[in-house]
Amino acid sequence: MSLAFGGFALLIFSGMPIVLALGVAALVTIVAFTDVPLTIIAQRVYGGVNSFPLMAIPFFVAAGLIMEAGGIARRFVELATALVGWITGSLFMVAITTGTGLAAISGSGSADTAAISSILVPEMKKRRYNVDMAVSIIAASGSMASIIPPSIVMVVIAITSNQSIGAMFLGGIGPGLLISASLLFGAWLYARNGGEAYRDAEPFSLRRLWRVFIDAVPALFVPVIIVGGIVGGVFTATEAACIAVFVTLGISCFIYRELKITDLGPLILRTVSLSAAVLIIVSTASIFSWIIASLGVTRALDGWLREVASSPVAFLLVVNVLLLVVGMFMESISAILILLPVLMPIAVGYGIDPVQFGVLMALNLSIGLITPPYGICLYVASMVAGRRIEQAASKVWLPLIPMVIVLLMTAFIPAVTLFLPNLVYR
Repeated sequence: MSLAFGGFALLIFSGMPIVLALGVAALVTIVAFTDVPLTIIAQRVYGGVNSFPLMAIPFFVAAGLIMEAGGIARRFVELATALVGWITGSLFMVAITTGTGLAAISGSGSADTAAISSILVPEMKKRRYNVDMAVSIIAASGSMASIIPPSIVMVVIAITSNQSIGAMFLGGIGPGLLISASLLFGAWLYARNGGEAYRDAEPFSLRRLWRVFIDAVPALFVPVIIVGGIVGGVFTATEAACIAVFVTLGISCFIYRELKITDLGPLILRTVSLSAAVLIIVSTASIFSWIIASLGVTRALDGWLREVASSPVAFLLVVNVLLLVVGMFMESISAILILLPVLMPIAVGYGIDPVQFGVLMALNLSIGLITPPYGICLYVASMVAGRRIEQAASKVWLPLIPMVIVLLMTAFIPAVTLFLPNLVYR
């Protein structure tokens, strides 16, 4: 396993695409240390994606792209502006509130970040906001899609750990809302002391709020249908993803009328491209999962962790540090498929609820979406704003602090995660 993980890390740092790094490292390990025929690679690659629940991923990606192109994202921005635009640092507040709303539809952090950035960054520049701080806050707002249902990351965690997707979704609501509230408070503190540029709040208007709320009602029904249907047992996560596509498509084409039939071709191509990028990583990472199981890595790591972490508290501290570091260098789906089969049995052995641990892992990896060198949400927001990643990274401390605080609350206060799942399922 030292060869497998060491080779994987070396290939990643050499610039090789992650999917090839996973495959090559696994191939070398199998050839060097096992007598298993190489046909196992093809079998595991196919078996890794031969899963009906994984079909939710391309449909949630499609729903997110339709939302961005069909006017739904803009309605969320307008509603957020009317709701929190009167607060100091209004555009920061709008970005965070919009990210919270969009996370309940798309499940894709990069798609949400792109939608928020394209709408708000030009106005932030116009009002002389600190662009690097704006990029960091927008990236954090987009990263909430990994926590707030319907989250693609949560779907993969639930499937990998054989847990209920509905319970995992419910477990993410509490931490997700806490992150949103803490980001709002942190951004407000920064804006209050940031100078005149942030005192651009618009007067609160109940009439305006009612008008944009009515306009946004069709869009607001989407998360209610998705999450409510899954939790209520009306349909599975995969069926919910399909319904999300048809609902967002119907709203965009026939209610808002901002999406035309001719726009569907490019949207389908983008959906295929983004989904393939995720699923091919899932397929190659499944080889690693097989190696981990067959070589007894779980038992070895369990023994090591019990030596260095003699209590559940110490275990959670060690694992959080590990996952935060991993999230800085590795894409979330890959990290889940490689590490979760190892860590979940150990966590259960310590008496930690699997839903709590799954949400904790998602939260750790969502922080990785805003921390370089991986930080995909930070990259997307920086690209839209025309800033280098190094410039934006200098301000990432502001969203990072509240997210880490919520991470610790999630780790050591189980009710933050388990209150809703226990209320509905137990």
